[in-house]
Amino acid sequence: MGETRDAAVSAEEFEAERGRLFGIAYRMLGSAAEAEDAVQDAYLRWHAADRAYIGAPGPWLAKVLTNLCLNRLDSARARREEYVGPWLPEPVRTDAGALGPLETAEQRDQVSMAMLVMLERLSPPERAVVVLRDAFAYAHGDIGEVLDLPEATVRQTYRRGKKHLEAGKSRFEASSSARADLLARFLAAAAEGSLEQLESLLADDVVSWSDGGGKVSASTRPVSGRTKVARFLLGIMERFATQMRIEFAEVNGEGALLAWEDGALAAAGFFEAGPDGISGVRIVRNPDKLKFLEDQSRNLSRIEGLSGS
Repeated sequence: MGETRDAAVSAEEFEAERGRLFGIAYRMLGSAAEAEDAVQDAYLRWHAADRAYIGAPGPWLAKVLTNLCLNRLDSARARREEYVGPWLPEPVRTDAGALGPLETAEQRDQVSMAMLVMLERLSPPERAVVVLRDAFAYAHGDIGEVLDLPEATVRQTYRRGKKHLEAGKSRFEASSSARADLLARFLAAAAEGSLEQLESLLADDVVSWSDGGGKVSASTRPVSGRTKVARFLLGIMERFATQMRIEFAEVNGEGALLAWEDGALAAAGFFEAGPDGISGVRIVRNPDKLKFLEDQSRNLSRIEGLSGS
């Protein structure tokens, strides 16, 4: 009985940390599937560990998980060098708290597609330090304990990582209301098939990235410039408008367009807005990267259906 009770307590302690662990892993890896695998590996280590040598579960699990993610990042970089076309993160719905509270603009920005792409610029240690510090408010000393680094090294690593991020960040980002307005106007222009209206919503230096992973039809190179991007997006909308159902949802802390075809999620589109209009478009079409998001959406629809019945 004692061993059974201890096992139950152990499982409960882990489950209390699961959400935070998934949030750390996802921000570090940019993949929900890999994050779930890392969390499961952390559970196996937790299950096998001698509790006599563990203090509070939270710090111990954070250290184990972070180091598991660092190992995964090393192998992920090699795989992404062979990836077909642009690589984009795996999208996650955030309107049900999957990545923790996103109550401020800063919290939403930390899980945005643009930020996750920029995090790819960082070395694995830089990424770990920035994620733990900015997203989870870890003190520099606590991060040092997680990574087995002196506090001075952590501070230096953090400054270096933030410098790299700032170098790639837009000098101006529109408010959420401005982005929502641009998105609504974009949909209206696309529905009318108006190239001129679509162009008027795009910045001169707008860039569009499409991630098909070599598994579905998608541009294997970024599309740049107002006219080229407008024609590219209009072509997509005209091609799929009659075949797909378009849904608006909060994904990665921002408004996104989800395109459904024959009951399956076919694409997720994200729009970045600056002072001159839409400055970036990211479209995820790789079906492997849409599975987690599709499952989330189905579960939310099922819950909403039960609550409305």
